[in-house]
Amino acid sequence: MPDISLTMIVVLCLAALAAGWIDAVVGGGGLLLLPTLLLGLPNGASAAQYALGTNKAVAIVGTTGAAVTYARRTPVDVKIAVRIGLAALAGSTAGAFVAAGMSTEVLKPVVMVVLLAVGAFVILRPSFGTAPGAGPVSARRVLAAIGLAGVGIGFYDGLIGPGTGTFLVLALTAVLHLDMVTASATAKIVNCCTNAGALATFAWKGTVYWQLAALMAVFNLVGGTVGAHTALKKGSGFVRVVLLSVVFTLVAKMGYEQWVA
Repeated sequence: MPDISLTMIVVLCLAALAAGWIDAVVGGGGLLLLPTLLLGLPNGASAAQYALGTNKAVAIVGTTGAAVTYARRTPVDVKIAVRIGLAALAGSTAGAFVAAGMSTEVLKPVVMVVLLAVGAFVILRPSFGTAPGAGPVSARRVLAAIGLAGVGIGFYDGLIGPGTGTFLVLALTAVLHLDMVTASATAKIVNCCTNAGALATFAWKGTVYWQLAALMAVFNLVGGTVGAHTALKKGSGFVRVVLLSVVFTLVAKMGYEQWVA
């Protein structure tokens, strides 16, 4: 357990609770949880790695809880989700290797432009993600989803990371013609696969505060379960509003880090 105050432990647990809710609805909980961990954990040469490792140990619990809740209440094709998840695991591993040898600061403006374009598209297409497509999903669309949502977004996750869950929801909605609730449910299963691979790496490196992660994970699990129930109850329109909020928050955060901080 790191040497931090009781007040900061409470703050971290509340951040885990809120992040679990955001992640379950539309992804992007790491936007809140990771900066809080960086603020609360002891400073040092490996502080960032411990924050990343502990974040993954917390997030995988909430994501799994949300995935189980969704699977019980909404028709999710688990086989397709797992296939995309395994592709994303391979993609994130490749992205992590590339990230070790290049500056991701160069790519952040490009990602911001893409996010703004996505936000504009969702605003201008009110019907996007409000209803599932008719008929079964074709093999071609499944392969496209594996390539884009799996390998492509998985690679981005390993290379840069922020907003991966949100990108997954958007990609799955567009490619597989899912409504946003079902896309969120599918994204949670994909996230379980990528989080497991990342956590295994951080655990092997020994950069996880397991006791703190276990405590925060309880709150993240509650937040994730409540968030999944909220999305299922409120429907795709609610998920759409939260998605837009997360997209523009992500753009603002990345812009601040790129040009102000």
